[in-house]
Amino acid sequence: MSILSRVVAIARRKSPWICRLNAGSCNGCDIEITPLLSPRYDAEQLGIELHGTPKHADIVLISGTLTHRSRKAILDIYDQVPSPKAVVALGSCPASGNVFAGSPTVLNESLDTIVPVDVWVPGCPPRPQAILDGIARAAKLLEEGATRSQLARSLQGQQAQPQPQPAQPDLTQPELARCEQGRP
Repeated sequence: MSILSRVVAIARRKSPWICRLNAGSCNGCDIEITPLLSPRYDAEQLGIELHGTPKHADIVLISGTLTHRSRKAILDIYDQVPSPKAVVALGSCPASGNVFAGSPTVLNESLDTIVPVDVWVPGCPPRPQAILDGIARAAKLLEEGATRSQLARSLQGQQAQPQPQPAQPDLTQPELARCEQGRP
């Protein structure tokens, strides 16, 4: 890893910018996110900033039950976050639907089937300390290059690299001239 890459990786861990997405929750998780920005938990002291646009975010916090309508919004927002990125699922709703499971408007699948989730923060709702810990773990994964999006990208890069060609036999000038003329 070059020095510049190392500096960028450290910066991602020390100042992760987050984007929050409510996929259809009861707002319990959102209420627990708000104290993170208060002086009591002071997430900004750790470099964590909440941004309204996904285009400037490193980490996406997704809370709530997945609905048929929110599926497209989740995919749109996930695609807008520049790589590398991490996804943190807040609460038990993204994993199981929680008390909303079985509703006709709720998808009966976990968030992991829509976008790759790097950190699951359990709870209904999770405590602010748990959310802060989840963001810190996601930032650490970003620094290490170990988020699921980064790993998938590195696998694609390995597959896209040209494969070594088999060694060509050395041909002498007369043999090469015969091959070019199509003679054996």
